[in-house]
Amino acid sequence: MNDIIPISQWQALLAVVDHGGYAQAAEALGKSQSSVSYAIQRLEDQLGLRVFRQQGRRAVPTTAGQVLLQRARLLVEHARGLESAARQLAAGREPLLRVAIDGLFPDWLLLQALKRFSDDCATTRIEVQETVLSGTDEALLRREADLVISPRIPQGFSGEPLLQIRFVAVAAPDHPLNALDRPLEWADLRQYRQLVVRDSGSQRQNAGWLDAEQRWTFSQVPSSIQAACAGMGFAWYPELRIRAELAEGRLKPLPLAEGRHRYAMVYRIFAHPEFPGIACKELATILQQLCSEVNPIPGGDG
Repeated sequence: MNDIIPISQWQALLAVVDHGGYAQAAEALGKSQSSVSYAIQRLEDQLGLRVFRQQGRRAVPTTAGQVLLQRARLLVEHARGLESAARQLAAGREPLLRVAIDGLFPDWLLLQALKRFSDDCATTRIEVQETVLSGTDEALLRREADLVISPRIPQGFSGEPLLQIRFVAVAAPDHPLNALDRPLEWADLRQYRQLVVRDSGSQRQNAGWLDAEQRWTFSQVPSSIQAACAGMGFAWYPELRIRAELAEGRLKPLPLAEGRHRYAMVYRIFAHPEFPGIACKELATILQQLCSEVNPIPGGDG
C-alpha cells in the first residue's frame, strides 16, 4: 500500500454508509453505481482488507470499516476545507456566504450587520436561514451554513459569546393577564393560551412551554409576535426582539411574582473553524462589534 488513496475513494466509502447502499451513494455523488462499486473495490485492494460485508441486500461496514469510517470523515472534511481555502485565496472573498441564525437573535441587529457588511463586500451573495432550536444545530452539522448564530454549541464545535439575551413574558395590554392587577403566579399563566415557536429541526423540542391548557404553535417568530400583539395569547420573547412593540405599547410585560426574566447567551460559531472564509470572518467581526455596542443586560432575575 504505497500509493496514496484518492479522496474520491474515501468519499465513496462515506456515501455508501451515509446513504444506505451503493445505488443511493451513486445518486448522492452523481455517479454510476458501477463507478462507486469500483471505487470501493480499489479501496479494499489498496488497504488489503474488506471495509464492507453483505447483510441481505445491504452493505454493512466491517469492524475494520467502522474503525476507518470516522478518520475518513475527518480526512474528507479537511480536504474540503483545504479546497475551500484555496478557492477563497484565488477569488479574494468567497462568492457565497451562508448564515444560519436562531430566531431569538434580534432581526434589526442582523440587518444592521448585513448593511455594514455589504458596504465592503458587495460582491458576496448572502443566504440567511432563520432557524429555531435544533434547526440551528442541524444547519451546522449538515454543513448547510458557514456562520451560525445560536444559543447552543453542538458537540465537536467551538463558539465565541456574542450577545446575552434577556427573555420577558409579555401579552397585549388588554389581555386578561394584564387586567388582574396583581403579581401573577405560574398557575395564572397556565389558564391562558401560550404562543410558542416550533422547532425548525427534526427534534421538535418544546423549550419554554409551560404546559398551558391552550397552545398555539408558529413556525416563525414574527407571526407569533403579531398574534401576541393582537391579544391572542401570552409568550416569552427576547426583549431586544420586541423592543419596538414594547416602546409602542403593543406588548406589555406580565407582572410575574417571580421569574420575570430568563437569560441565554448567543454564540458565534464557524462551520469550518480552521478555514473560515474572508467574508465569513468579516461578517462575524461586524456582528461582534454591533453586539458589543448594545447596552449590557444585567444578570439575575428581575
